Amino acid sequence: MASRTLLTALAALTLLAAGPAFTPPAAARPAAAAAAWDTDRAASAYAANPSAVTASGSENAGTAPGLAFDGNAGTRWSSDFADGAWLRVDLGTTVRVDRVVLDWEAAYGKRYVLEASRNGTDWTPFYTETAGTGGSVTAHTYPQEVTARYVRMRGIERATPYGYSLYSFKVYGGEPAPASTTRANLALNHPAYANFYQHAGNSPAFVTDGGWPADLKADQTRWASDWNADRWVSVDLGATSTIDTVDLYWEAAYAVDYELQVSDDNRTWRTVYRPSATEVAARRADVKSPAEATGRHDTVRLPAPVTGRYVRMLGKERRSFYNPAPATAQFGYSLYEFQVWGTGGSASAAYPALPADQQGTYQTRFFDDFTSSALDRSKWRVVRTGTEMGSVNGEAQAYVDSTENIRQENGALVLRAKYCKGCTRAGGGTYDFTSGRIDTNTKFDFTYGRVSARMKLPVGDGFWPAFWLLGSDVDDPSVSWPASGETDIMENIGYADWTSSALHGPGYSADGNIGARQVFPGGGRVDQWHTYAVEWTPTAMRFFVDDRLVQETTRNKLESTRGKWVFDHNQYVILNLALGGAYPAGWNQVTSPYWGLPQSSVDRIAGGGVQAEVDWVRVEQKG
Repeated sequence: MASRTLLTALAALTLLAAGPAFTPPAAARPAAAAAAWDTDRAASAYAANPSAVTASGSENAGTAPGLAFDGNAGTRWSSDFADGAWLRVDLGTTVRVDRVVLDWEAAYGKRYVLEASRNGTDWTPFYTETAGTGGSVTAHTYPQEVTARYVRMRGIERATPYGYSLYSFKVYGGEPAPASTTRANLALNHPAYANFYQHAGNSPAFVTDGGWPADLKADQTRWASDWNADRWVSVDLGATSTIDTVDLYWEAAYAVDYELQVSDDNRTWRTVYRPSATEVAARRADVKSPAEATGRHDTVRLPAPVTGRYVRMLGKERRSFYNPAPATAQFGYSLYEFQVWGTGGSASAAYPALPADQQGTYQTRFFDDFTSSALDRSKWRVVRTGTEMGSVNGEAQAYVDSTENIRQENGALVLRAKYCKGCTRAGGGTYDFTSGRIDTNTKFDFTYGRVSARMKLPVGDGFWPAFWLLGSDVDDPSVSWPASGETDIMENIGYADWTSSALHGPGYSADGNIGARQVFPGGGRVDQWHTYAVEWTPTAMRFFVDDRLVQETTRNKLESTRGKWVFDHNQYVILNLALGGAYPAGWNQVTSPYWGLPQSSVDRIAGGGVQAEVDWVRVEQKG
């Protein structure tokens, strides 16, 4: 459930810097960022050749195709009134596209695709919109391979009776560096990778896009890691290369200590450089407030050329900031540009294909119908506050291992809330409420499947039952939440007529989650039996209530617009009944006697009978 994990991050990001700066010959160094950096390639193509822009048609002469590329926010292209209308641009040369920006007029696309082509005939979709709402849409391509000369918006369904209407259609990217027998930046517009990044607008793709702000401070095209020291960013040069220099252009959040590494296979790494202890000490001493701090440009000339196809910066220690005082804060790593100088390389370097959906039929892998006399502990772990977890989200209860709170009766699991003023001590705190939480961690962890449960929930402000999945690596301090991923199949905060579903990950966590609220049709209520489910595949998450689809989030749209897809590794099942806390309080605005839990709900708990019931839980997988 939302934010229901033990760790919270600080904010912002940092990366690694080089040791003693070595300066290559002046002729080998670029005088400034490439002129094409961070410019709209579609507008440039249209300015050079107006016939580069074509469309299926236009509403009239005053809404011609070129008006979406003229740089004038007041002019627009408007299509003919057909769902399948399209607009395309010939960039004039093949570029690695890193993002496309669409600025819609009121007549926007409800469903449409963005497609790329090398020849103008064969098209490959790289962004699919199924529930458009207009406005400005930025579709990032990372981690897809989108290398194209032509880019097209193809409509599928209009949101209004009119045509599709775009004020602007912008395309950003650059030409990948080719193989070179003379010394060059072999990393330019090549694939880049990282173990973590903050959100879609700070993906590793930006470290090879050819530019950086002159002040090394502006928030422009940069990779930003999450808030841990053990983070890396790497570049694929496309072929084995001879490397003599690496240039790192940092934002203010630079690395105090790091290693530069090379690899032939992207698996086994050799360290070729690390700053000296003296240099690390000098970086560590450079403590400024975020408002005062600026970045730095580090040039590392290797003592001797090395060979490899992949080059990586592995962070060891982050810079500290006075934030504001007297404590120092460490964010992540933040890098504008990663240049690799030498000979070799290849423009054929490409991002690998993304996973496809699984084949086969679903088969049950886990099932419990709670018909035995007691909880089956070979399937379930009982979670206790102060032992398996800490206090989270400002909730009022302590989770305990007691049949008063967790029991099986009448063929169902019962999670029951209890009240006793000051009666429970757990994890160093005193609690007035106890409740139950169980999970399958270490008992049954799995990747992909259809997960469902039949449940009946209590009604009352601040009662917060949930049925959800959590990444099995959440307790690894080098991962933690939200990088672990969280899948909320069902949450309810005491309202009778609706429940919610959500996804949490880096760039889309807590109140910024990707979620949906569903209202029961026909007067249905949460205190009746309903089936809640998610179908989790390599390409999408689909949530259901009583077999009715209530939320669909594709990997493509999530990574294009929000952040990293972190649902490709094991998760485990959780059932719990929380009381009060952040999510209920955000809706009911209650602050006393407990946050999110009014006196009327306290009285209900004290009177007995506040409980969530689970008829059965099932996990099915293909294969």
